[in-house]
Amino acid sequence: MAALGLGLQVRQFSTSVLRQALIRPPIDVYGVGGRYATALFSAASKQKKLEQVEKEMGTLSSLIKDPKLSSIVMNPHVKRSLKLKYFGAAMTKANLSPITVNLITVLADNGRLTLTADVIGAFAKMMSAHRGEVICTVTTAHPLDEANLADLKVALNGFLTKGETLILETKSDTSILGGMIVSIGDKYVDMSTKTKIHKLTKIIRDNWLLLMEGISNACFY
Repeated sequence: MAALGLGLQVRQFSTSVLRQALIRPPIDVYGVGGRYATALFSAASKQKKLEQVEKEMGTLSSLIKDPKLSSIVMNPHVKRSLKLKYFGAAMTKANLSPITVNLITVLADNGRLTLTADVIGAFAKMMSAHRGEVICTVTTAHPLDEANLADLKVALNGFLTKGETLILETKSDTSILGGMIVSIGDKYVDMSTKTKIHKLTKIIRDNWLLLMEGISNACFY
């Protein structure tokens, strides 16, 4: 009986998205997970439950990290109906809303439960943009000191428009050798020393090959 109810929710969720105009999130998140997250954002927005669903995504994230539940719902050899039974019971116990339940039901029906974490991550990015937050990740070879970090924030804030807030995350990766890699919103700029060396090496190699080709051709004249 419970399975029948969940099946009905799948059809209702799917057809409602098709019948009504999709409310687009403020940013596009690509990939299969992004498409499901977009449908979720639209459904939650229409019902004015974006903040509630955002909180429930946190609960959902905890559920899929549970070893016992994960061993069942993420196992490709377990039948979809059995996955939905256990997942449905966990969601009922957590008192999740029909919107969130419908999302999981659709994922299960389409054999996409393994993408649950991707959907949650994509939805989080959409909600961050919805609040005017611009996520920026800066990777440098070594940690930035306070002075350089302050200068960086001033420069990055120049990319923002009125009402937007910078959410900055800094990372260190010695493999880039120097410089920095900046990812802000949907923009990506690689100014690392490693990439510059690769580009320079390619230019030298290509020019060397052209030089050798020229010398080789000259020998026939």
